[in-house]
Amino acid sequence: MHVAGEAAIRTARGTVPGLPDGFRYHDLWHYLASLLIASGADVKVVPARLRHASTKTTLDCYGHLWPDSDDSTRAAVESVFQARSADGMRSSVSFTSG
Repeated sequence: MHVAGEAAIRTARGTVPGLPDGFRYHDLWHYLASLLIASGADVKVVPARLRHASTKTTLDCYGHLWPDSDDSTRAAVESVFQARSADGMRSSVSFTSG
């Protein structure tokens, strides 16, 4: 898979303080994926950086790390309704007061 990377990790194990004994190159790959997702990277960008053949592979492995889209869409709709409700209240106040 990543033979050169695996060899570099084996070499580095003894020189990097705090590196777990069983640390593998693939662990860095998982760390990179979680870092990109936590930083807000798009679902199309992450598989490209990880060199996955498809977004399905990425979503199968890391889909649980993306924020729940139900929560974000619910919040977006709620903020629009609140803004429109506030606009409607201002409009009705201006009509009755003038």
